[in-house]
Amino acid sequence: MNVPLLDLSGQYQTMKKEILAEIDAICDSQRFILGPKVEKLETELAEYCHTPYAVGLSSGSDALLVALMAEQIGPGDEVIAPTFTFFATAGAIARVGAKIVFADIDPVTFNIDPEDVARKVTPKTKAIIPVHLFGQCADMDAINEVAGAHKLIVIEDACQSIGAEYKGRRAGSMGDYGAFSFFPSKNLGCFGDGGALSMTDEAKYKMVKIYRNHGQSNTYIHDYVGGNFRLDALQAAILSIKLRYLDGWTAARQRNAMEYRELFRGEGLTGEIKLPEEASYPVRHIYNQFCIRIEGGRRDALKAYLQENGVGCAVYYPLSLHLQPCFKAFGGKPGDCPVSEKISGEILALPIYPESTSSMREYTVAKISAFLKK
Repeated sequence: MNVPLLDLSGQYQTMKKEILAEIDAICDSQRFILGPKVEKLETELAEYCHTPYAVGLSSGSDALLVALMAEQIGPGDEVIAPTFTFFATAGAIARVGAKIVFADIDPVTFNIDPEDVARKVTPKTKAIIPVHLFGQCADMDAINEVAGAHKLIVIEDACQSIGAEYKGRRAGSMGDYGAFSFFPSKNLGCFGDGGALSMTDEAKYKMVKIYRNHGQSNTYIHDYVGGNFRLDALQAAILSIKLRYLDGWTAARQRNAMEYRELFRGEGLTGEIKLPEEASYPVRHIYNQFCIRIEGGRRDALKAYLQENGVGCAVYYPLSLHLQPCFKAFGGKPGDCPVSEKISGEILALPIYPESTSSMREYTVAKISAFLKK
């Protein structure tokens, strides 16, 4: 059996006519940059994320960058971020010239450890970027308590977690900013690159809109050095259509995760395979990824075995960011973030996308069982 890690073709077929009609209308209008399609999406995103404001941007990576730029964070400043996340979280900090201070993660949720964050605050700290990893929110009450005590900006990296909730509050509504990615593989993905920032403060909203268009307050009047961080109308129109389906896709991902758990229990593998856990605080986990852990140095062999047998899988993430070659200047060394370093050698993502079938999951778990019994 062929079990892809992700297959978007089935999803596209369910809305193909709607999408092509929108693309045709935009081509007729010849309005490709910003405009009413982007404004419509921004209103819809703000409503969905339970925030007053949202700004469409060129990517999730740029959303993080724009938030830092809007807060005038740069050389001499420090920003705390998790070491176990996609590169863009730390990359944005490096690009503005600030120092990245890497924090370790919680072993249950894989999200940033608030206690480690508190230990790493210094007089130079200006912001915290908690990541809602794999579709589950970080412990935002604890993060905001640290931020409030030290008057720090909080930028939620919700690039993997649109629609996720923490104690009834939506990802992107609990910090000063919420950054979202609409890369095609995300739960809500466009047909290229796209992103957004949510925020609750009107002044920050206005500043982000200035920064996304080369720092212009008026045409050819540049108050700041911004950039070309604009969202295309085509991508916005596609996202508006797909947003209507998002909660249904989330429910399917949640059902798929539940079925995986039942299958692993049925095979008696829960002692050998560590399944993803939901936090002890109330959450709505949207399962951007379903990541198991296998100890004893067997992860890479299992990955190779699954791929040989037609099962798509991937490692998110094989090397903690504090150990990445490009961040040597920040002085990270083995042992600095032991939880992240351990999990990086054990974690493996399995197919969880909404259109995947029960037979695919049965086959996947059966192959994992066969590998463990070899």
